Amino acid sequence: MCGVFGYIGNKTNIAPLVLEGLKSLEYRGYDSWGVAVVALNLQPEIKNKIYFKKRIGKIGGANVDSLPAGSLAIGHTRWATHGGVTRENAHPHLDCTESIALIHNGIVENYIDLKKELLAGNHVFKSETDTEVIVHLLEENSRKLSFEEAFLKTFNQLEGLNAIVAIDKKERVILAARKGSPLVIGFGKNEHFIASDPSALLPFTKDVYFLEDDQMAIIKDDSVKIININSAKEVKFLKQMLDWDVSSAEIGEFEHFMIKEIYDQPAVIHDIANNAIVGSDNILSLINEAEDIYLVGCGTASYACLVGKALFSKIAKKQVHAAIGSEFEDQLKFINKKSLIIALSQSGETIDLLEPVRKAQQKGAKILAFVNVLGSSLFRMADEKILIGAGLEKAVASTKAFIGKISHLLLLAYALDKRKSQGQRLLLEAVESIRIILQEKNLKNIKKLAHKISNEKDIFVIGRGLYFPASLEAALKIKEISYIHAEGVAAGELKHGPLALVEKDTPCIVLLPDDETTALTLANAMEMKARGGYIIGISSINHGVFDFYLPIANIGEASVLPMVVVSQLLAYYLTLEKKLDPDKPRNLAKSVTVR
Repeated sequence: MCGVFGYIGNKTNIAPLVLEGLKSLEYRGYDSWGVAVVALNLQPEIKNKIYFKKRIGKIGGANVDSLPAGSLAIGHTRWATHGGVTRENAHPHLDCTESIALIHNGIVENYIDLKKELLAGNHVFKSETDTEVIVHLLEENSRKLSFEEAFLKTFNQLEGLNAIVAIDKKERVILAARKGSPLVIGFGKNEHFIASDPSALLPFTKDVYFLEDDQMAIIKDDSVKIININSAKEVKFLKQMLDWDVSSAEIGEFEHFMIKEIYDQPAVIHDIANNAIVGSDNILSLINEAEDIYLVGCGTASYACLVGKALFSKIAKKQVHAAIGSEFEDQLKFINKKSLIIALSQSGETIDLLEPVRKAQQKGAKILAFVNVLGSSLFRMADEKILIGAGLEKAVASTKAFIGKISHLLLLAYALDKRKSQGQRLLLEAVESIRIILQEKNLKNIKKLAHKISNEKDIFVIGRGLYFPASLEAALKIKEISYIHAEGVAAGELKHGPLALVEKDTPCIVLLPDDETTALTLANAMEMKARGGYIIGISSINHGVFDFYLPIANIGEASVLPMVVVSQLLAYYLTLEKKLDPDKPRNLAKSVTVR
C-alpha cells in the first residue's frame, strides 16, 4: 500500500528525483505524500537542516522546487490508517528537535502505550498517526545511544508488522528495517536507493537486495551493511539482478497502463507455453507426493486458485482445495508435513497471504509459489517457485498477472496428466484467439457494448464449472475500476436468490463455453431473459438468446483465457465511458501490505 523511496549519494539536487520515485509507486494506492531532504548548502543557517514538503491528494503536477539542494532524502506516499487524510498526518514525520525524519509502512500495534510514555516525557505530537510515535521514540533513544543503536532499539520496541526508514541531519546515513512490510535496496555507483517496491528502482539500477524480515540496513554513499535485528550482528547478503525490462515501467503509446498490460497478454502466454518450468520433476514430485493440496491467494489471485482447482480436477484428476488467504487461518489445523500449499501472488508481498503461508510452513507444509516478482518475500519463502513472467504490472486492476497464473496452472494440470504438449498447444491457440480479440473491429464491438450499458447500476455475470471463477473475475474488474456494481454468480445458483434482482434491461453477461456445461448455462441465460434481462454472450456459439454477442474461439479449457480478456476490455471501456482513471481506482491499492 504505502510507498517508500529514499536516496543517498553524489547527486546534489535529489528532492525531484525522490518525487519521481514516489510517482512510480502511485499505483500502490495513496491519499497523501511527502518528501524530506537534508539541506546541502554553503549558508550556515541552511546547511544540515531537514526541510520537508507534505501534501494531501495525488502528486499530479506538483513539484518540490521549494526544497533546497541535498544528497540525502526520503519520500513517502501514505494510505491512511491511523488518523485522517491531512497534511499533518502525511509522512515524513519529524521529532521534537526536527533533527530526525522518518517514514513508515505498517501498523504499530502497541503505539498507544508507547505514546503515553512519550507524552509523559514531554514529547509534543503534531499528528494522529502511529508513525509519529516511532520518530519520538527514536529521538528519546538517541539521547543515550548512537543513531544506529537507537534505531535498532526503537524497532525492537515496536509490535506488529512494520517497515521504517529514517534519516538524521547530523548523520550521513539512511537506516531501514522491516518485519512483514517489504523494503528493497538499490545499488548504484557511489549512490544507493531504498524503496518499498523494486519497480521504483528500475530507472536507476537493476542491482538490488530484498531486505529480509528482522533485518536492518545501514545505507551510506559507498556501502551497505545488513544487521540482524535480534542479534545485532552483521549478516552477509547477496545482490540480485532484476529481470524486468525498463520499458515495462513506461506507458509508451498507450493511454493507460491497464490497456498496455492487456495488450501484453499474448506475449506473456506465448512465453509461458514455450518456457514455463511447471513440468519439472521437482514440481511434479512435490504435487504427486502431497496428501493434501491447497491453492491459496487473495483478491484476483483467489479466483485464479478457483480456476486452478477446476483445471486440476478436470484435467489432472486431482482434488485440491482453494482458499482465500485472509480466511486460510481456519484451515491451518489440518496442515501437516504431508501438505502442499500452492500460493499465488502478483507482488509476493500480500500480507494476508504471507502470514498464513508462513504458519503453514512452520507446521511442516511444503510451499510452491507462483509469483511475479523475483526476490519478493513469497519467492524467498517458497520451497519451489515459478515466476509468472508477466513483467511489471502497474495498473491496480491485475490483468496480465492473472492471465499468467491461469496459463501456468493449465499447463501444470496437463503436465501432471503427462500431456504437457497438449497444454502448450492450447495456450498457443489462446494467443491467436486473444490477438484476434484485440483487432480493431472486435474492439469497436466491445466499445459499442460499453457505451450501451455504462449507465446501468447492476451487471450480472454467470458461468459454470471453470467459468464460475471467470465470472467472479469479470465482475471484479468491472466494479473495481468502473464502480458499477457487478456480481459474479454460479449459473446454477441464480434461482437461489440472484434472479430476484434481474429486471428489464439488466445487463447479464453469460460465459458460455462449448463443453458439458453449455446446455445448462443456456437454460440459465433463458431464465434471465424471461425476466427482461439484456443477455450478453461471450462464447464461440452465437446463440439466439443473446441480445449482444462477443465472439471468442473454442479452444477447450483454454477458452477461459480469451473470455477473461474480453471481460477485461469491457471493464476498461466502461471506465473510459464514465471518464474515470482505470489505472488508479479509488480506495484500492496494488500491493496490500497491511492486514
